Amino acid sequence: MKIFTKLTALLAFTLLFSANAFAQKNFMTDAKKAFESKEYFNSIELYKKAYTKAKKKEDKALIVFQTAECYRLIGDNKQAEAWYIKAIKANYTEPKAKLYLADAKKALEKYNEALIEYNNYKKEVPSDPRGEDGAKSCELAQKWKDGPTRYKVENVVLINTKDPDFAPSYADKKYNKLYFTSMRPGVVGSAIDGTNGEMYSDIFETMMDKNGKWSTPVSLPEPLNTKDNEGLSAVTKKGDMIFFTRCMVDKKKVTYNQLWTAPKKGTSWGETTKVPFCLDSLKYASPCLSADAQTLFFASNMPGGQGENDIWMTKFDKKAKAWGNPINLGPGINTPGNDVYPFIHEDGTLYFSSTGHLGMGGLDIYKAEKKGDDQWGNVTNMKYPINSAADDFGIIFEGKKERGYLSSNREGSKGADDIWSFVLPPLLFTIEGVVTDCKFKEVVPGVVIKLVGSDGSSIETKTDAAGYFKFAENGTARYVNPNTSYVITTQVGVDVKTTQAPAGFLNSSDKVKETTVGVEEAKTFKHDFCLVPIERFIRFPDVLYLLGKADLDHPSNPRDSLNFLYQTLLDNPTFVIELSSHTDYRGSDPANQKLSEARAKSCVDYLISKGINPERMKAKGYGEKAPVEIKDGNGVVTATLTEKYILKETKGKSKEEFEAIMQKNRRTVFSVLRKDFLDPNAPKDVPVTAPTPPKPEGEEEGE
Repeated sequence: MKIFTKLTALLAFTLLFSANAFAQKNFMTDAKKAFESKEYFNSIELYKKAYTKAKKKEDKALIVFQTAECYRLIGDNKQAEAWYIKAIKANYTEPKAKLYLADAKKALEKYNEALIEYNNYKKEVPSDPRGEDGAKSCELAQKWKDGPTRYKVENVVLINTKDPDFAPSYADKKYNKLYFTSMRPGVVGSAIDGTNGEMYSDIFETMMDKNGKWSTPVSLPEPLNTKDNEGLSAVTKKGDMIFFTRCMVDKKKVTYNQLWTAPKKGTSWGETTKVPFCLDSLKYASPCLSADAQTLFFASNMPGGQGENDIWMTKFDKKAKAWGNPINLGPGINTPGNDVYPFIHEDGTLYFSSTGHLGMGGLDIYKAEKKGDDQWGNVTNMKYPINSAADDFGIIFEGKKERGYLSSNREGSKGADDIWSFVLPPLLFTIEGVVTDCKFKEVVPGVVIKLVGSDGSSIETKTDAAGYFKFAENGTARYVNPNTSYVITTQVGVDVKTTQAPAGFLNSSDKVKETTVGVEEAKTFKHDFCLVPIERFIRFPDVLYLLGKADLDHPSNPRDSLNFLYQTLLDNPTFVIELSSHTDYRGSDPANQKLSEARAKSCVDYLISKGINPERMKAKGYGEKAPVEIKDGNGVVTATLTEKYILKETKGKSKEEFEAIMQKNRRTVFSVLRKDFLDPNAPKDVPVTAPTPPKPEGEEEGE
């Protein structure tokens, strides 16, 4: 990094010392003075010259370390890494060399190497949490990069140059005008800053045309921009006032960033004034305004903070027409490191950058939830790709939309810091499937598929000619939402709005559950259904009977099987059915006929006790006259469980095997007689299915 508000955040500027002034002096002394004056760029060459003159090993080690420090403080991580390694090899004894080497490696995305150095530092200084936190951050950074969020980040090529371009802010309520800080040619001042070797910064303006293209940025005219450093601005929603950061150049003393403001005057900005509470001896920068312009957030090293720089806020007193005393946002936000670049979202969420919370490298962007009046907490890292191993800072949002801009010197930047756009694409989910005939495996068109969500949503669609259905985003409508659980059901025989849905199939209460809760990537969920065709006789889970008995006291609990039929009748409220019961061949025909009728009646009585209208059911016994048919894989009847067949098949087998096959004939099945029943107590809008199609000639009775 080569800008004045990065890892050292909000640095001072001065021309008190220059390289030429030191040319004839002691290089070590000159380098130290330049370093203390925060002229890190100038210090590098002076330290390198001092190294050639140094005699003692410890002096050489110190010079190498200080050179590494200069590179660190101007954000050149590659050079910082190289020089910290040299310092350690030169036996520089301070443990912080290992810590800063780890930081540099992490910023270069060398997470495994950085992890080793953090652990080395932790062994030497176990009381400093930066060692353990650094190791954790390396593990998290790799995890976040391997599993990125849905944000898409792109370089705004039309705005950026090889020089530092950063800290964008919206300058109009339509979000078509951007102000940002730049050190490119065209700034008002022409001097080179000894801190970073760059030109002094100005606030630049760019406009977006109707095609979404940004205009060539231009520096704002005086009196806003001057020969001093200006940048990091915030404009009120009304566009009538601007707050910005200025660091005045004074050859006689060290100066610091201060907050300044200016009113709108015509189409330009009027005379600038410093915000009254700013003290010359302290640093203030990165102003940000709440939507109502009554709260000003900023970063500062004022006393009472948690670390090097903290985020503060101040309220505007309408009666006094002045800003109140600054309030520190507290340890829930601020850390012992640098906490800078605040941005307050319209929904109250606070965004900021920090080196003190666990991050991917350098400055990371974080968000904090609003917990109450002037309270924020639950700080979370924005993760990759909003963050990277480099410095990521100065995020802004376009109103309530999940898009905006941020600053970063990550890989892909034109040279130094660049402005990047970001957007969160909609999280789109699709639920789709095919409905087929359970028996013949053919697709079934016209089936109603209902989707009911835990968010209260309910939507229906129908299968097309290929039996296919889909719930997905349709223009402006989204049917499958994030963080929602769904139940998917099928319905047949219901008129959805257009054509009749298919008759000839049973409605089913079978439900498929699906959820998008916790799913962070777009996904298509596939769920197929098969429908049971309505045949002459329909077998359901076996209702078993003891030999010669008609009650429902078989050990298998036949009531569970009848509960299936009960649900089927609820799902198909217009069905009138026949319950048909059968016996095996033992006993006389009259006795078996009477027994089968009793069995059918016991089933009907149970369903009546459950609340099924008796007019919807007819009990019929068939005695032993309709034994079970045995069919092959193609549905062709190959045998029936007659006395002759059973005796032949069970010859030489145990009594238990004989009874098992005999049990199959002691059964109950049901058939649909009609589908036009209207319950007088049912709601008037209960759908009525299409009439039952006529039975084909020659159709035989089945199971």
